[in-house]
Amino acid sequence: MFYKMWIDAEEKRSNYIPIEVHWSQTPGRDDAWKKETIKNTSEMQFAQEYECDFIGSQNTLISPSKLRAMPYKPPITKKDCLDVYVEPDPKHSYVCIVDVARGRGQDYSAFSIIDVTRFPYEQVAKYRDPNISPMLLPNVVDNVGKYYNHAYVLVEINDIGGQVADILHYDLEYPNIFQTSVMGRSGQTLGGGFGKSSQLGIRTTKEVKRKGCSSVKDLIEGDKLLIWDLDTITEMTTFIAKGSSYEADEGYHDDLMMTLILFGWLVNQKYFTEVTDMDLREKMFKEQLEEAESQLIPFGFIHDGRNSYEPETVDMGGEKWVVDTKYSTDYLH
Repeated sequence: MFYKMWIDAEEKRSNYIPIEVHWSQTPGRDDAWKKETIKNTSEMQFAQEYECDFIGSQNTLISPSKLRAMPYKPPITKKDCLDVYVEPDPKHSYVCIVDVARGRGQDYSAFSIIDVTRFPYEQVAKYRDPNISPMLLPNVVDNVGKYYNHAYVLVEINDIGGQVADILHYDLEYPNIFQTSVMGRSGQTLGGGFGKSSQLGIRTTKEVKRKGCSSVKDLIEGDKLLIWDLDTITEMTTFIAKGSSYEADEGYHDDLMMTLILFGWLVNQKYFTEVTDMDLREKMFKEQLEEAESQLIPFGFIHDGRNSYEPETVDMGGEKWVVDTKYSTDYLH
């Protein structure tokens, strides 16, 4: 709540005036005081209490410094449980990632609509409802997906999600549903639905989640994925490390966050780059290469120390050549 109030004040969406006082501005507090305070508490606690970082939980997937710098914005339209942040562009391509719950008021059925036309990717809409039946959710996905230019849909099918994918495909005949195949040691891969092992949607395994977490962390912290929704950002602040994986802190939800995790897995699939004509790894590699080249010291001319501009005549195999010493490097003419 304080994060929302602070961002609203910074963006001048409220009458509050944000005033930030860093610990170093307080008399008597120096680096020695900082080291002693961290020694008695922890770096994470110090960051939250004195560095003015917004930290919902410790050991979050997304770094606290990045979470603090992420401005949410209010939806331009809001209907029932759907929040729209950017209206569809007829020339753009969109992806809808669906996480399905049982509709009993505990977890949320949720999906995120992401514009994948160009970098950075952008969250343009989100849906979240704890009470909707899995029998009715496909109709919502169908309507919103068609609104966003028949967005490509990826459904998580671990539990009841398989039913949602089947209704979308067989009953509603939605045209753009991503399918996956199990390819031995390679695990699940995105494909066009060919092969005996193909299935509608994706089953979230440890490997899928590991790759998705790594990818979405790079995307968000590298400003390659823009998130505008406050509920999604809130879930980021409580999506923490547990064992060798990440999940919601106790008492919190991660349904919207899981849509981003599956998106992180999706963008690194070869079939996705073919369908959307985008290649994340090539783009990021090119940017890193350009950054490295910009840091190199450019080569310059080496002056030989001679200040005389009068040409010299030398014997080159019986022929007379004139050496022009006017320039920093010698050449013959």
